[in-house]
Amino acid sequence: MTRAGATPAGRRRLRRALAAAAVDLFVAKGYEATTVDEIAAAAGVGRRTFFRYFDAKDDVLFANHDEIVAEMEETFAGADPEREPVEMACAAVSLVLESYAAELDVSLKRFTLTRTVPSLRDKEVATVDRYQRVLARYLRARFAEQGDETASLRADVAAAAIAAANNHVLRRWLRSGGQDDITASAAEAFALVIDAFRVERASVEETTVVAVMTTATPLHAVIAKVNAALNEK
Repeated sequence: MTRAGATPAGRRRLRRALAAAAVDLFVAKGYEATTVDEIAAAAGVGRRTFFRYFDAKDDVLFANHDEIVAEMEETFAGADPEREPVEMACAAVSLVLESYAAELDVSLKRFTLTRTVPSLRDKEVATVDRYQRVLARYLRARFAEQGDETASLRADVAAAAIAAANNHVLRRWLRSGGQDDITASAAEAFALVIDAFRVERASVEETTVVAVMTTATPLHAVIAKVNAALNEK
């Protein structure tokens, strides 16, 4: 027989089986009272197998996040270079929402646990930060390609806005018990972010003015004329 973790698909199933077993035990027995041996036994594997996939029991609750990061990076690698960067980044981070929606029971139990167990909440924050860094790296490269002198700053701000929109949608959906329309909420939230950055770019482009003066014009008059031209915009 082929080992359960011998193929990529098998490893993915095993990781998710361990995650499902862990979340059920954490809810039933409490996080602190649950041992790695119990999680492994509930998933039908041994302790050594558990540690081939996870360093500690708090890692198992976020078993699919490595997969999501890898999928996001693959999405960016194959992205259309003509597509709006912020729009592309929003599409990529939607993979997080899709993953949560695909495993409703685990997602709801994990949400309950992260609100009550500080170490799991810290782990969740670190995971969100990882998504944000992937977004920022992609946006930084795209903005630089466009000749944006503020590429690094703009990328960090945009990535933070996208992550915030994603978190808002996700928490709203989780608080509703998975009843909220996560697709519609995501479309609304990401549209706000995309529009905000499009407006910001347009406003910068529209501030160019031309003032005609002689070389004898005093400095204070030059400043006054430029200010007047800007105020007319």
